[in-house]
Amino acid sequence: MTGSKTAKTSLGGKRKLTLIDTIAQSVGLMGPVFSIAFLVPLLVGLNASGNGAGGAASLAVIIAAVGVLGLGWIVAEYTRKIQAAGSLYDYVTDGLGSRVGTAAGWLYYTGILALGAGILPMIGGTIHDTLLAEFNVAPFSYLVWDILLFALVAIVMFFGVVLSTRMQLTLAMISITVVLVFSIVVIVKSGGVHHLATGFSPHSSPTDWKGILFGVLYGVLLFTGFETSANLGEETENPQHNIPRAVLISVLAIAGFYVIGTYAQVSGYHFSMNLLGKNSGAPLFGLAGPASAGGYASVWIRRLVELVVIFDMIAVLIGCAVSASRGIFALSRDRRLPSALKKISRHGTPTGASNIVIGIYAVVIALVTWTTVFALPGGTPEYASMFVWMSTYGGFAIAAIYLLISVGALRGLRSVGKTWQLYSASTVGGVVTAAAIFGAIYKVTAPTVYAPYTAVVILVVGLVAAGMMPEAPTGTADFTGLAEAEEGPIKI
Repeated sequence: MTGSKTAKTSLGGKRKLTLIDTIAQSVGLMGPVFSIAFLVPLLVGLNASGNGAGGAASLAVIIAAVGVLGLGWIVAEYTRKIQAAGSLYDYVTDGLGSRVGTAAGWLYYTGILALGAGILPMIGGTIHDTLLAEFNVAPFSYLVWDILLFALVAIVMFFGVVLSTRMQLTLAMISITVVLVFSIVVIVKSGGVHHLATGFSPHSSPTDWKGILFGVLYGVLLFTGFETSANLGEETENPQHNIPRAVLISVLAIAGFYVIGTYAQVSGYHFSMNLLGKNSGAPLFGLAGPASAGGYASVWIRRLVELVVIFDMIAVLIGCAVSASRGIFALSRDRRLPSALKKISRHGTPTGASNIVIGIYAVVIALVTWTTVFALPGGTPEYASMFVWMSTYGGFAIAAIYLLISVGALRGLRSVGKTWQLYSASTVGGVVTAAAIFGAIYKVTAPTVYAPYTAVVILVVGLVAAGMMPEAPTGTADFTGLAEAEEGPIKI
């Protein structure tokens, strides 16, 4: 790429983010505790397809992690070349051209928007229902909890990403520590330490490698959002070094957490899919209960685990809001969206883009409160139905962008001189993301299946619209004037 983007309309202001901040963004949006609490049933086979890894779910996680590491390598190499708010959009543009890049930007950031908009009412509903179930109290309605969460997001968006990453880091570390320690306790108490060969053998899957590969489809979803620290390239000190390290450290560290957490749930139910299926809503909570209820702990431990899962969900919400706002800002700055959306506040935050994000969140809160537009059969709460639809759209959209990046990297990164690494990473990353896309539509029923169809429509509309737009600025942004913070980089 040649030329350069202007640095006039840049984010962050005087104070720069550190490596820890950028790791917090990636880990926060991945939501490792939330994912391990609710997505393990999909891995083992309790999903729409009826196929999964069964007792070898941890093996499927390892294979998925290898594929995501391939993607991580590509993102890390790109972050050395491009440091901009709309990172993944810029990467696709670099590899596949402006038209595909524009469509990818629309799809990716609507996907991030959908994930955040869907999880907000999910958190409010979870808090309300958990308090009611555990303590028989309901101090606020669903709507009031949603409004409180909405206010939290608005405050974080206004005061800047430093506040958000500190909050994400605190919430994520508390949550991960609690669940990791508890998972190890479950493995020991259940005798899982004596059955490692069973837990990592393809024969523990009901259909051997076929089941393992279906588990990988859903395993990739565990890592969704690993790349979002790259969105903070303009706000980070020494981004060429810190962003690549943040991406790879996040994937490696959380992969280890996922393997342990998944194995704990499978061994905790003694490798019985029937027992796990009876607790398929949230197997982790069942294991955290007292022995009289089939668990390994107590009522108060279960309540602690429920609390830290909520903490992690809030970290995901914040991460989605930050990432979406930076992407919308970048698209506006590059004339892919209205120019009003590139306005920046005195705090260095993208006010125009942030207003769009919180506006969308407000609309979704209204839909959940006063309609049943996304209702699923079986008495599923509307907030859960909304989350299923939004997360399906978001997961499909992000997987599609991962695939485009994997393909485009063969052209965009050919100048780095790492031929065999590039082809290996592109092949592995492309295969696992193509598989994840397949898993998002295979045997999925209405109305949820309309989510990936909607994503395809957005992509096509983006391609058409991009052909009518003026050329976007090309090249790596020059942010040398922002490399050193006037007040010095923030240290933790």
